Amino acid sequence: MPTIAEEMERRSLLYSLLMPVMSQFVPGLEKGKGMYFLFIKSESKTPGGLPARPVLTSYYKSSHFKNRPFDPYTNYTSPNETILCPDSYQSMYSQLLCGLCQRTQVLRVGAVFASGFIRAIRFLEKHWQLLCRDIRSGTLDPTVITDPAVREAVLTKVLHRPDPELADFVESECRKDSWQGIITRLWPNTKYVDVIVTGTMSQYIPTLDFYSNGLPLVCTMYASSECYFGVNLNPLCKPSEVAYTLIPTMAYFEFLPVHRNNNNGEKERQELVDLADVKLGHEYELVVTTYAGN
Repeated sequence: MPTIAEEMERRSLLYSLLMPVMSQFVPGLEKGKGMYFLFIKSESKTPGGLPARPVLTSYYKSSHFKNRPFDPYTNYTSPNETILCPDSYQSMYSQLLCGLCQRTQVLRVGAVFASGFIRAIRFLEKHWQLLCRDIRSGTLDPTVITDPAVREAVLTKVLHRPDPELADFVESECRKDSWQGIITRLWPNTKYVDVIVTGTMSQYIPTLDFYSNGLPLVCTMYASSECYFGVNLNPLCKPSEVAYTLIPTMAYFEFLPVHRNNNNGEKERQELVDLADVKLGHEYELVVTTYAGN
């Protein structure tokens, strides 16, 4: 759907609110790094020549993300080049390698969706031997990582020298029969897992609990392809209790009152109301009009 350049400012504003909220519940996050598995997707062009791509791909490719000033709260283990690599295998491999090399600095881990984070752990289960080999040698296998930008970023910013001690440790943990608690075993200072686990993602909660030894599962924000909506002001709540506070400048929000018919459970809809007219204890469906007019 169409979007406009100013939308990136609003998204960046919402992102800037997440860590100030989180730091009220988990102090000291500025002293370490976040290991987040972030990826871009393929894009195409419309008949009119405009780029068509997922909303997060637009954000990661924007100057707001690539040229962001240093902020201890958004200090990631993954160099930008590994995130912006179009090859998903090379991107995942290099991001995991960087996360392992900086394992003692990692204070939080995550991805956008729970499914994406579990995919990263499953990737580690399958490829830990290759990762250990590169850590032990202090090099990148040229048959695995061929992207020159990724190679340069990893070798100059993260993988500075051979580290056989780290390779032996990772190998000993990954060789164990059970992978229960693998997150806290490999990244022992992790405070929480930052992923979306509401809605259809709730099916992954047991798996995340298994891999993380029951670390808090944090849902920090709510967003969609249309626009970003709001933030979770109680991020350490249970996944079943997650609620989001709307940021009213993200879009024009209207509310459709819903009254349930006691006889058959059907919903009876009425006229739209503005945010100021919403009543406590009533049920509404959210109606969104974006700044682009969608």
